This record gives sequence, C-alpha cells and structure tokens, in this order.
Amino acid sequence: MKNRVAVALFLLSSLAFTPGYARAQEPSENMRKILTRVAPQYPSLARSMNIRGTVRVVALVAPNGTVKSLEVKGGHPVLAEAAQNALRQWKFEPASHETYEIIEIRFAP
Repeated sequence: MKNRVAVALFLLSSLAFTPGYARAQEPSENMRKILTRVAPQYPSLARSMNIRGTVRVVALVAPNGTVKSLEVKGGHPVLAEAAQNALRQWKFEPASHETYEIIEIRFAP
C-alpha cells in the first residue's frame, strides 16, 4: 500500500494544472482511456462564495472500467464533493487489472 501511495504522490506532483472550467486532464500514455466523462456541476455555494481551484483525485478503476473508489488528494471540500459525484459516473476502457488514475479537475466561476 505504501508503494501505491508513493507512486500516486509522485505522479500527482508531476502533473500540470489543466486550464478551463471543470475540465479533467487529458489521458497520458500511462492512463486508461476515458470512455464516458461526466462534467461536474459547479456548486451554487461555491459560485456564491467565488470559490475556484483544482481538485486532485486518485481513482481506483476496476478491470471493467468502472470507478471503484475515489480518494481526494487536494482541493476545496465544496468542489471536491462535486468532482467526486461526477467521477463516480466516469467509465474507462477495460483492462486486465485494477489501476489507479490521477485526475485533476479545475473549477472556475
């Protein structure tokens, strides 16, 4: 488990922020292709408080491509909840084993 966390943290630290409203990073060579991407809803509370920023999430993706679990690694809690709600609906290409995918979603009013 410590190895997975170390790898995830290393990958997370090497990622650049993605410009745009509620957009996730594009897949790299090491990431599974995203088949279905659901855009997060910008929370009305975040809009009224002018909260913006990036939410970083590590997703455990099952072999069939569904999101098995999510772990927020950074971002405002109000935005993180919206990001998680959307990411639970994402579908990735099938693979022979579970994978960890690092996803960044940027929110701007």
